[in-house]
Amino acid sequence: MTFEELNLHKTLVKGVKAMGYDEPMPIQIQAIPAALEGRDTIACAPTGTGKTAAFLLPTLQNILNGPVRQIRALVLTPTRELAIQVDDQVQHLVRFNHLKGTSVYGGVSIKPQRQALRNGANIVTATPGRLLDHLRNEGLKLDHVQVLILDEADRMLDMGFLPDIRRIMGYLPEKHQTMLFSATMPREIERLAARVLEQPVRVQVGVESTPANNITQALWPVPEHLKTPLLLELLRDSDVESALVFARTKRRTERLARQLTKQGIKAAEIHGDCSQRQRMAALEGFRRGRYRVLVGTDVAGRGIDVEGISHVVNYDMPDTAENYIHRAGRTGRVEATGQAFSLVTPGDESTVRAIERVIGQKIERRNLATFDYSVEPPSYLGRPAAIALKNKSQKQPNLKSRWASMSRRRR
Repeated sequence: MTFEELNLHKTLVKGVKAMGYDEPMPIQIQAIPAALEGRDTIACAPTGTGKTAAFLLPTLQNILNGPVRQIRALVLTPTRELAIQVDDQVQHLVRFNHLKGTSVYGGVSIKPQRQALRNGANIVTATPGRLLDHLRNEGLKLDHVQVLILDEADRMLDMGFLPDIRRIMGYLPEKHQTMLFSATMPREIERLAARVLEQPVRVQVGVESTPANNITQALWPVPEHLKTPLLLELLRDSDVESALVFARTKRRTERLARQLTKQGIKAAEIHGDCSQRQRMAALEGFRRGRYRVLVGTDVAGRGIDVEGISHVVNYDMPDTAENYIHRAGRTGRVEATGQAFSLVTPGDESTVRAIERVIGQKIERRNLATFDYSVEPPSYLGRPAAIALKNKSQKQPNLKSRWASMSRRRR
């Protein structure tokens, strides 16, 4: 099938082909016809299978004819990076027609966004918090919105956006088309769909709650203190062209990026404490190949949509199977192949079993033949540290007795 056969407007077909896509993906073939009819839609497909174009193309076509300066479509995303990337696709798709798009998100000045909205935008991509700022304080109106899209809907609910989504929906016209797109379909999504969608068309591509078939998964059992040395060895493999590495916390992200850089691996970091300028510089450097490795936390990594990532590495295991699937989906995008590696400690085994139950398969365990797994932890991580601490406490006099001794001397 071709994009022309999906009955898309010639300017949109021209835009999508200018992006380098000649044939629609399965999720697009299934979702676009129903969306073009104005049907509410709930679509589930693995990350990296073309969901963004699946909701943007029919939305742009449905608002192609109408007032130029009114907001008639709204896309809500969980992160600012994802908002920027969705808006970037909008800009490419509307190159050959009169439609305008813009994005609003936190972490940057609100003034340029306010001006862009005043200049006229037909489709706005936004994070919920910043959009509410515009609605409450800037006099933004959503009275003419025809289409509402929740992108990464499952993740938005994980991150607690449901109250904000409900507030935003109060600003919309009562009659509008709603589409939910997600990589997984937990119960919360089903409950939300039942509340906000009217007789929705359901689209399912791939097996729900599993990484795409073109992603090879592997577990690398390792003691906690040898995670970084093993990661360094894995990254030195020539097959690792670019890697997105997930760590649990901001502090671990910063430390790991520094350690990789000291070992000659060009690495950048992205987490919640980075300014928007730092985040964009890290993403752009990673996208252009200036950095071979990008280390990030779950929240920051959620919006990363970079083609050509050869490997995703879980330096720290995620807390849920859904997060594991989303992380793995950062590689193997648009039918490319990818590798999803996880460094697992003995304490991660229960998490691994839960993930394997959800995805319905055992994940291959691997060992690196040239790596020495028998190295003992540094003394400060083991029993010697406790002994040293005990000795140190014994050598330090009690503060109360020290004060009493000093008082006796004065007398």
